[in-house]
Amino acid sequence: MTWEYGDMPMTIHAGPHRFTTAEPGRITHHSFSFGPHYDPANLGFGPMICHNDDRVDPGGGYPDHPHADLEIVTWVLEGVLLHTDDHGNTEALRPGDVQVMSAGSGVRHSEIADAASGPTRFLQTWIAPDEPGTTPTWHTEHVEPGPGLTAVVGEGGLSIGTRGASLRIARLTAGTTVDLPPAGRQHLFVAVGAGRIHDEVLGAGDAVRLTDQPGGAFEATADTELLAWSFPERSKESFRR
Repeated sequence: MTWEYGDMPMTIHAGPHRFTTAEPGRITHHSFSFGPHYDPANLGFGPMICHNDDRVDPGGGYPDHPHADLEIVTWVLEGVLLHTDDHGNTEALRPGDVQVMSAGSGVRHSEIADAASGPTRFLQTWIAPDEPGTTPTWHTEHVEPGPGLTAVVGEGGLSIGTRGASLRIARLTAGTTVDLPPAGRQHLFVAVGAGRIHDEVLGAGDAVRLTDQPGGAFEATADTELLAWSFPERSKESFRR
């Protein structure tokens, strides 16, 4: 569903309409075309080329696999996600932990839900970097978002190899409002809860894509966790895919 508020286009992508991959031990909801799921009109949003919502059974997940030339941002909502890679890094990511992995020239890693910690849910976003072939890096930080938008990645948070990209997260109680910063492109995702933006109702799993956003507000109508990605406006040709 697409609306225009003045000169600001806004598109709502309902959670139940996302592509879904069901594999033994995990279910993944994809906001964009991914693997066998293809929609030429939904390949990405600016430099964002993947936004996956994973729910993984204990001991399940993704065995060893490769990545290159991606900025991979992981945010854990429930459970414990065990990350191991071929550069000797091993981490247990818990709720409130964010990891930025710049895959650069290449990395192999696995992502497995800790068998002793119950089901795990995590959100993972892939962002196209400004430069290919860089040295792989990893950064992890624990964040406790408050009622305002807390900087998690980009300015004020962990560094990322995509100029101007930023992730902010808010945990809101029902009836509270958070102001949205101006941005060329903005991707909002309701991970938990419900709310409204420009009088449009959103539920858990819904996403909003805004362009030429001069500012605005999101009102929570239930206890909510909101993820807000912002990107500067650039032509599609300037983003590496």
